[in-house]
Amino acid sequence: MVSKHGGSVRGIIGYGAYVPYYRLDRSKIAAAMGAGGGRGQRSVASFDEDTTTMGVEAARNALRNAKVSPTSILFATANPAYLDKTNATAIQAALDLPQETWAVDTGGSARSAEAAMRGARGSEGIAMAILSDLRTGKPTSADESNGGDAAVAFLFGDEGDSPVIARSLGSASATGEFLDRYRQPGDSFSRIWEERFGEQAYLELGNEAIERALKAANVGLEDLDKVIIAGLHTRAVNSLSRVAGDKLVDGLESVIGNTGTAHIGLLLASALDNAGASEKIMLVHLADGATVQILETTEAINSYTRFKTVESQIAQGNNSLDYNLYLTWRGFLDREPPR
Repeated sequence: MVSKHGGSVRGIIGYGAYVPYYRLDRSKIAAAMGAGGGRGQRSVASFDEDTTTMGVEAARNALRNAKVSPTSILFATANPAYLDKTNATAIQAALDLPQETWAVDTGGSARSAEAAMRGARGSEGIAMAILSDLRTGKPTSADESNGGDAAVAFLFGDEGDSPVIARSLGSASATGEFLDRYRQPGDSFSRIWEERFGEQAYLELGNEAIERALKAANVGLEDLDKVIIAGLHTRAVNSLSRVAGDKLVDGLESVIGNTGTAHIGLLLASALDNAGASEKIMLVHLADGATVQILETTEAINSYTRFKTVESQIAQGNNSLDYNLYLTWRGFLDREPPR
């Protein structure tokens, strides 16, 4: 459903992504440990970065060429820098926004990305949804090699505030109780069940949500130009991706890994970087169920000025990071500090 405020269409009016500079070549994991690793690279937040600071960088990139200022911030992450304290207020302060700015966290899980995006889309005024995550796992684990760190920010507003570059045509959601992945408070890594046990449940919910979203948007699969499918359940994502055919947007796992809470937004930013007018984009997020959103770009996207595309940030990354240094940054290796 297209959200309207004051008679004008509401949608995305700007966006920005942040991919950290450092990369870890997965082959270095096996070389050092004799296990784990794989092909490709993963993005790595530096020792002085966390999900909040990455969110600030994504927000700055979104605001770089914008002629508006957000009146609200919704920040989503599964790995907050603080508990009991609102992390979004640090972003508000770093962006030097006025005290009237409403800043709130929607955290704890990858699905919280949906709360931030839906909340910003349904808010009044200029609202910013920021999705950020720092993914790690036990040394040599699949989570360690397949994870990635990144953040992305989206500005939502009315057509009267700034040209809308993408609007919602329809959406649907299906919720399920999954114990395939969880992390208890205080844990530094997730506990993961066998993916084969959750695959069919995810596929059923995903296909159902896709069918209802297409009906709500009054479009068919053949009308779509791009399809984005993201989630931390790799088997389910790969299986559901078959519905997309050659319209599937590259998941970027081989070059930066899966960035968790941020990933669905990061792939949308990547798709918008290369989108023209009147393109229909379907987003499917598998996280404790399935959420499907169908967007359509407008003519305004042809004149939208992007600052640091996702592709350019990936290309500028440094893949010389030493694995021992990575372990030190993540707290798995306690080394004597420099004097």
